[in-house]
Amino acid sequence: MEILRTILTVIFVLVCIALTILVLMQEGKQQGLGSLGGNNSDTYWGRNKGRSAEGAMVKGTTILAVVFIVMSIVLNLNF
Repeated sequence: MEILRTILTVIFVLVCIALTILVLMQEGKQQGLGSLGGNNSDTYWGRNKGRSAEGAMVKGTTILAVVFIVMSIVLNLNF
């Protein structure tokens, strides 16, 4: 059982590193003075956000965050 805990801990550390890198690679959500004109969703990049590299990073961040939370709970169980 101890070997499984060690493997899960190594995977957990790798997920933490990947999540940190992915969050730091994303652009800021602030638009500055350009956002005074209203919502930016009717531009080409606003409509196709899910198909862009930024959209893929957002999806990856969400998935890694869920894995992080689940692994945190599993590793804190006393088995």
